[in-house]
Parts: sequence; structure tokens; C-alpha cells
Amino acid sequence: MSNAETKDAATTAGRPAVKLTLLTLTAMVVGSMVGAGVFSLPRRFAQETGVAGALIAWAIAGTGMLMLAFVFQTLAVRRPDLDAGVYAYAKAGFGEYFGFFSAFGYWASACVGNVTYWVLIMSTIGAIWPALGDGDTLLAVILSSVGLWAFFLLIRRGVKEAAAINKIVTVAKVVPILVFVVLALFCLDADVFAANWGGADYAGSLFNQVRGTMLATVFVFLGVEGASVYSRHAKRREDVGRATVLGFLSVFAVFASVTIVSYGIMPMAEIAELRQPSMAGVLEHAVGTWGKVFVSVGLIVSVLGAYLAWTLMAAEVLFVAAKDKDMPRFLGRATSEDVPVPALLMTTSLSQVVLIVTMFSEDAFNFALDLTSALSLIPFLLAAAFAVKVTFGLDREETVGRNTRGELVIAVIATLYTAFLLFAAGLKLVLVSFILYAPATFLFVKARREQNRRLFSPGEAVICAVSVAGALVGVLALAMGWIEL
Repeated sequence: MSNAETKDAATTAGRPAVKLTLLTLTAMVVGSMVGAGVFSLPRRFAQETGVAGALIAWAIAGTGMLMLAFVFQTLAVRRPDLDAGVYAYAKAGFGEYFGFFSAFGYWASACVGNVTYWVLIMSTIGAIWPALGDGDTLLAVILSSVGLWAFFLLIRRGVKEAAAINKIVTVAKVVPILVFVVLALFCLDADVFAANWGGADYAGSLFNQVRGTMLATVFVFLGVEGASVYSRHAKRREDVGRATVLGFLSVFAVFASVTIVSYGIMPMAEIAELRQPSMAGVLEHAVGTWGKVFVSVGLIVSVLGAYLAWTLMAAEVLFVAAKDKDMPRFLGRATSEDVPVPALLMTTSLSQVVLIVTMFSEDAFNFALDLTSALSLIPFLLAAAFAVKVTFGLDREETVGRNTRGELVIAVIATLYTAFLLFAAGLKLVLVSFILYAPATFLFVKARREQNRRLFSPGEAVICAVSVAGALVGVLALAMGWIEL
């Protein structure tokens, strides 16, 4: 890579960052949320709950995530000086080390999430090409790797081009999902739907049913912060919040519909045994083989679009963190086209490593999906908690506009919701998350050394010790077989 290509964005002849409209920002939110998750919802929910539990789960998840969407809207207005939302809010509220962990956790969750996309694509094709298995065979990993690096080259050409492609793909991938909902409604069997209502004999107590679905809802809602992460590219700052809420409401209606109508097509015990993408199996049962093919094609388009959006956002977080001197300076370099190539390269590289690990996982797709959700929860929790500080008047910086009691209530609910999700994730995923978080501290140390600063304050040293201890327990648990990938 030449010096010209890696020139620092701050010195690229004063060229402004690419500016995105409300429509494009909304497409970024929808595009990043509508990905692999929606196509796996029928099976994931049927494995845990019946119709009643699904309705309660969506009510809780919808309310909680809507509060989180409102949090990002509020912070975009109150603190317009902060870019790359999730990371910047954690840093502003709780210090550099927590900001670093938030940036890394959000970035790592995006990388792991990107792997689920390729696994699901290969699993879909594997229905007609057995050599690909469930997306975790050697051949599947090789083909997925080719896709990883092809997208790296595409995005490297320019953020503006990639964002424009994402807007087109977003429209193309939403259509098959809407068609699925309409066809499922026409084919809905009231007797089957009624038989799936409680599900107590199959899935256990209602509380456990709802708790079991929580991580699935987190995964499908990841991306609600998409406009906030890309806030430095917005033409108008207020568009960040509007895009967040518009994107969330649109996608929430679609996700809930896909889940509920599926219960009217097949018994939940049969849905729970479907091959992923389970949405294809449900439609095949309803209308025949063409339904499976139709959903499978839609999935591939959808997943590729979501992969594009998530890779953009992941690289952006590393880039902004490096510009703020919380990551090593090499990650803060960008081309004249405003593409943070080193951050993009690191993002693709981690996805490649995780993709290889899937060959050794018992259930590659579900584990990667749950780990993605768990890694994102700490950044979300810190952002929500920062909103509490801002709306309660505890933020030491000047904020734009007046805080209201309603904004404080919303921030508190969002904080409690994300804390509950950590509980729902369980100890296993928290420990595995620590295994990723702890080694990342080397990047923080490198950044501090580049600035000739003290490596850790007393408080930061305690946080570091806790993360390392958690990682050691996690490694021991894996070695002893207490937890499995």
C-alpha cells in the first residue's frame, strides 16, 4: 500500500467526509438489521416458545429496543459533538478504557456477526450441494473466505459507492420477506396456530420460554444504532435520530410478523427441527418447493447487503476510535476516498479467523449468533447508562436543548433492559466474551505508548484485572469442558 493510499484522513487536502441523506441513513439501519437473523427466526423461536411466549418476547424486545433507539436519537441531538455513537457515548460517560472496550466489543460483535452471514449462505446452498453441509465444512469455509475478501475489495473502492449499493440491496431484500408474510397469512391454519399457542409441554415455563428468545431478538435488532455509528457522514445531524427510529419501527413490524405467522403453518415441534434458514422450510410447507427457492434467493441477497452494512460500520468504529487516540494510530488512516483501509483490513481478518473456528463448533450458526449478541450488550449498556447521565444532568459537558423527564424514563428503561439481556445471555457467553475482550487490551496499551502516557489509571487497572480474570476462567472452562463452542 502506497503512502498516498494510507494518508491520514485529517490531511487529505481538507476533503470533507462523504455526506449521507436521511433516506440513505435509514437504509443503513434497515440494511444492517435485516440480515441473517430474520430468516432464522421461526426455528429459533419454536425451539424456545409458543405463540403466547413469542408475543410477550416481542413486546419486551420491541419496547426495550425502541427505548434504545430513542436513546440514540436523544444522544444524537444532545451531544452532536460525539461521532461513532456507541463507542463515543461510552467514552464520554465512563472514561477512555470503557470507551475502548465498547469500541472493541461493538467491532468484535460485527465481525462475529458477519461470519453468521456466510455460514447461513453456505447452509442454504448446502441443501442442494451437500459438500457445504451446514455451512461449516472445509469447502464452505474456503468459499466464504473468497466472499469475505471480495467484499473487502468492493468497500475499499469507496464508502459512497458501498452505501449506494446498500440502499439498492435493502429494497431488493425486504420484498421477499414481505411476500413470505403475505403468503403465510393466506395459508395460515387456525387449528395449527391454536395448538401452538401455549407450548408449555414442549418448551417449559412461560418465563423460561421468553428468556430463551431474548438473545435471538437482540441479534435481529443489531443495527438499530447504524445511523448513529455513521453520524459523521450525515448531511443533517437530526437525520441520525430520525433514521434510527424509522428504521427500527419498519423492521420490528416485519420481524414480529415473520415469527407469529409461522406458528400458523406447522406444529412448533416441526418448525424447531427445520434446517436453517427455517423461513424457507416454513414457506415450502405452505406453498411447495418454489417457496423454499424463493426465500433462499432472498436470503442470499439480504445477507450480502447486511454484510456490506456491518463491515462499513465495524471499520468506522475502529477508525474513529483511532482518531480519538483510543486505538493505535495506524487504524486512523484512510484513503482519499474516505475509506479506512487498515480498519477494514483488520475487520475482515478477524472475520476470517472466526470463520475458521466455525469448523470446530458443534453448532456454528447458533453459537456465532449468540456470541454476537453477547458482545454487543456491553456497548449498548454503556450507551444507555450514559443517556441516564445526560438526561439526569450529570454529564459534565454542555448539551444541546433541555432534558425532559420523559427522556430520563426512556434512558432508565433502556439501561434496565440491556442489563436484563446480559442476565439472559448466561455465564457461558459472558465468559467467552471476556476471552475476546481481555487480549484486546494490548491495542489500548499500544495507543497509550504511542502518546507516551501512563498505561493505566488505578480504576483502569482494576477493570483490566477483572477482564483478564474473566478470560482466564473462560479458557479454563473451555479446557475442562464446562462450556463448549
